[in-house]
Amino acid sequence: MPPIVRFLIYRVLAIPITLFIITAIIYAFILSTPLEVRASLYLSSGVNPDRMTSEQIQQITDRIIKDYHLNEPYPVQYAYWAASLLRGDWGWSPVLDDNVLKALLRRTPVTAELTLYSLLLFIPLGLASGVVAGWRKNRAQDHLFRLMAFTATSLPTFVLALVLLAIFYVSLHWFAPERLSITNDMFIKSGEFQTFTGLLTIDGFLNGRVDISLDAARHLVLPVITLCLLHWATLGRVTRAAMIEELGKDYAIAAKARGHSELTVVWKHCFRNALSPALTSSALSAATLITGVFIVEVIYNFKGISELVVVSAARDIPDTPTVMGFAVYSVIIVLLLMLVLDILQAVFDPRIREGVIGS
Repeated sequence: MPPIVRFLIYRVLAIPITLFIITAIIYAFILSTPLEVRASLYLSSGVNPDRMTSEQIQQITDRIIKDYHLNEPYPVQYAYWAASLLRGDWGWSPVLDDNVLKALLRRTPVTAELTLYSLLLFIPLGLASGVVAGWRKNRAQDHLFRLMAFTATSLPTFVLALVLLAIFYVSLHWFAPERLSITNDMFIKSGEFQTFTGLLTIDGFLNGRVDISLDAARHLVLPVITLCLLHWATLGRVTRAAMIEELGKDYAIAAKARGHSELTVVWKHCFRNALSPALTSSALSAATLITGVFIVEVIYNFKGISELVVVSAARDIPDTPTVMGFAVYSVIIVLLLMLVLDILQAVFDPRIREGVIGS
C-alpha cells in the first residue's frame, strides 16, 4: 500500500475513534445529573416541556427512562445516546423551541463564513511572514515581525475586539458589527433573496446583488482580524523557526554554493521542508480557532452557533440537549477541519507521501 494512502486511511479512521472517546467522556459527566436531566436528551421533536403539565412531563420522562434504559450501567446508556445522535435525533431544545440538530445546521453558515475567511487569511500570511522573517533573520523585517507577533499574542481576543470596535466603529465609523447593514438584512429576510450556500459573500453574487456581497465582506473585516491575529502570530513564529533551521542545513548551503539564487533556495527548497511543522501548527491553530470563533460571534453580534449557547444561558430553563449538541457539534467540526489540514500536509510534504515520516 502506498504510504500516502496509508497516511490518509489512518487519519480518516482516527476521526470516529477520537469522536467515540470524546463523546464517551462528555456523556460520563451527564451521569452525575438526575435521571430527568438525562431523559431530556431523548426528547423528540415537538415535545416542549413548557407547554405540558407536570403529569405529562412525568409520563414522558418515565417512558424515556424505560425505553433508553437510563437505569442501566453507563455503557448501555451511552450506546443508546450515541445511537440517537447517529439517527440525527439530537433532542428537542425547550429554550429554542426547535430540534437541536436543525438549529445547529441553520446557524452553521454564519460560523462557517467567519471561520473560512479567517483560515484563508491567517494561514497564507503566517507562512509568508514567517518565511521572510526567517530568511531575513536579525534584519529589519525580522525585528518588525517579532514585534508585531509579540503584540498579537499579548492581546486577549475579547480585548482586541473591543479595541478594534472602539477605533474603527465608534470613532471612525468604518466597520460596523453584525453581519449586514439594516437595509440589506431586511431585504434578505423579505424572501426575495435566494440562499444557495448560506455564505452571504457568495450568495450575494449568485443573486446578482454585488452590493450585498461587499456589505457582508465589509462587516467581516473586524471579526476576521480579531479571530486570526493570534493564530497568524503563532504560525509565523513556527514557520520562522523552521526556516532558520532549514537555511542552516547542508543542502541549503550546497545549493547556494552551486550558484542557486537566494530566492530559489528559500522558496523552492527550504520552504517545502518548513511546511511540515508549519501545517502541524496550522492544524492546532484551527482547532483553537473553532472555539475562539464563538467568542468573536458574541462580541460582534454574529448570530451563528454561539447564539444557541447565549440564548440557553439567558434562560433559567435547563437545556441539556442544546449544551450536549453544541459540544458534540464542535468536536465534529474540529476533527473534520484537522483532517482537511492533514490532507494538505500530505499533499505539500513529500516526506509524508514517501513514508519518510510516520503516519
